Amino acid sequence: MNRLNLLTLGVKNMRESLRFYRDGLGFEVLVYGEESNPDVIFFNNNGTKISLFPIERLTKDINEQQPPEIGTGFGGITLAYNGKSKKEVDEVYSLAEKAGAKIVKKPETVFWGGYSGYFQDPNGYYWEVAYGEMWEFDENDMLIVKK
Repeated sequence: MNRLNLLTLGVKNMRESLRFYRDGLGFEVLVYGEESNPDVIFFNNNGTKISLFPIERLTKDINEQQPPEIGTGFGGITLAYNGKSKKEVDEVYSLAEKAGAKIVKKPETVFWGGYSGYFQDPNGYYWEVAYGEMWEFDENDMLIVKK
């Protein structure tokens, strides 16, 4: 199990999430069902895929008899966009801000030597936008992790 193929985000409002991610941030997406009330949305990005699914349906998919409680606190998960320059981080962060993201921390030099900021999407998911001089990317723009 040395891979992660799909990361599903349970969302409260599919239309608002579609507007934020596709129209605001520019993700290429595939919408299943009616666009006014999508059943599921898949991001057509390189590497690990992301999907959006109604949170109430997601909890019942996990366990119909005893679905997990939908909380409002931090779930311990962040998503990340790794840029190839500080300028790219600033551009992506600006795009998120224009799309209506809640600003959590503007990009700044951080303790590990990189440049990083955080925003929240309309459903409260935290996204980090970061750059590190030591990072390398493969031919698919995926981050190469090595010592």
